Amino acid sequence: MEIRTPQALGAAVRGERLKMRLTQASLAKSAGVSRPWLTQFEAGKPTVELGRVLAVIAALGIVLELRTSEPAASSDRPDPIDLDSVLDQYEEDHHDHG
Repeated sequence: MEIRTPQALGAAVRGERLKMRLTQASLAKSAGVSRPWLTQFEAGKPTVELGRVLAVIAALGIVLELRTSEPAASSDRPDPIDLDSVLDQYEEDHHDHG
């Protein structure tokens, strides 16, 4: 599913919650957020806190996957960045120092 707006993300979360037959109160409790906050998130409020969003997504068992769309052909664009390699290098660098 492609999500490009806060409203689409809220609607997707609400749809998954309903599919799982969870109330807002029960999901809010399991995610550690308030029910009013969850109501606003499901309604598409654009300024919700990312940490709370991720907690709700995790409580529903949703896996968030980031990907890039194919850009229009352009010779001005730099080579794509391999995020997996960047993250692997970051973890190696910080694991050695910890």
